[in-house]
Amino acid sequence: MNLYEHTIIARQDTSPSEIKQLTDKYSKIVEKNEGEIIKTENWGLLNLSYLIKKNRKGSYIHFKIKGDGKVIKQLEKNETIDKKLLRHLTVKVKKFDLDTNYFSKNEDIEKFDKKIKN
Repeated sequence: MNLYEHTIIARQDTSPSEIKQLTDKYSKIVEKNEGEIIKTENWGLLNLSYLIKKNRKGSYIHFKIKGDGKVIKQLEKNETIDKKLLRHLTVKVKKFDLDTNYFSKNEDIEKFDKKIKN
């Protein structure tokens, strides 16, 4: 089984309930194709580097997936059709970093506090 990190970017006007539906929808696609979701992270609404389909921001959802290429092929096939999504990216990795949460609000505040004290 291969390990993949898969990120999707939803439109900025997508509601939190629709984000939950998207997460569930793509998780079911992975499970239906004999894959396994190891971890799902909702990174929230972030600025895009450039305009994508007239959107300045996007809601990021990140999946850590264990499966074969068939799983990713089905995921990407469904994501290209979905009008709520702006982009998707899949990266094959050798191992998962399950400890670090790069987009946690608490860590950002702690780092900022340390900079001010120094």
